[in-house]
Amino acid sequence: MAGIHITDIEAAINWWRDRSPSPDGVSACAEVRALAEVYALMVYHREPECDEVSMPAKAKRAWMQWYDGTPDAPCIAICSTSQGDDVCKGCGRTFDEVQNWTVMTPAEKRGTWRRITQEGTAWRFNRYAERAHPGRAAKDAAVAAAEAAEQAHAAPSPATTRQGGTDSGAAAS
Repeated sequence: MAGIHITDIEAAINWWRDRSPSPDGVSACAEVRALAEVYALMVYHREPECDEVSMPAKAKRAWMQWYDGTPDAPCIAICSTSQGDDVCKGCGRTFDEVQNWTVMTPAEKRGTWRRITQEGTAWRFNRYAERAHPGRAAKDAAVAAAEAAEQAHAAPSPATTRQGGTDSGAAAS
């Protein structure tokens, strides 16, 4: 059985803290308290993972709610395992992980995500990153267009430029 990595517990705690902020800066919502207990025990015992089966029910429920908001499969629709590769060049999963993804537990899936993210060699992290983040390419293009417009607007126009510097916007005569 796969374990839930401490970084996923941290991510879930932070997600819940953003979702249900402390009203007084001290108290935490029930989900954060449940996950924090698991996290504290992991730190105390220096355990990088907790067993998903024996995780307390409240903590597991809180973790699952966070998990449900994460991307399911790392697939970017360029599967080289269908061409005979043992590891997919597109997403970084092994042939077995691709074939068994639908029956893997959430902790097993997160373990795969952790591994492929740490390796960072799959095309989803470099060559085809825009496929991994569908809205990112449009956002990047919009940011680039805004920066170009800002630079064009900030550049002095010939009508306002003099030999010694800029004229404060007065029309050339």
